[in-house]
Amino acid sequence: MTRIDFYVLPSADAHSRRLMACRLAEKAIKQDLSVFLYTSSEEEERVLDDLLWTFRQGSFVAHERFDASEAQAETPVLIGHRSAPQPAKDVLINLSAEVPPELDRFQRLIELVDQDESVKQAGRRRYRFYSDQGHTVQTHRLD
Repeated sequence: MTRIDFYVLPSADAHSRRLMACRLAEKAIKQDLSVFLYTSSEEEERVLDDLLWTFRQGSFVAHERFDASEAQAETPVLIGHRSAPQPAKDVLINLSAEVPPELDRFQRLIELVDQDESVKQAGRRRYRFYSDQGHTVQTHRLD
């Protein structure tokens, strides 16, 4: 069963969630894990694509935007807003307000929730959904 972790951020802005996603993706690939960053839109994909190049000086996170028509199994980090890649990556980082598709194909799901009220409400709905599905959900409050 997929391990699910919620990270609750102290700020209330989307940029902080995106930065945390970049940091977690970088940490995962240093552990030889592959990552799928699931976004809510093509625009969000573009923002993350740019941010993965610039979020920290001296960092390089090999990544590309996911296109289901192309084989991209070798790229450690994929960014997308539609279906999940085949084969699935090790870690799924959800930046959308919805439950990501095919989450059971991933070893780990990371949910990032900030203090924006709409983000918190969507996070609570996802938390209930995962719990109702029998997942054990861990919560980490970041300061």
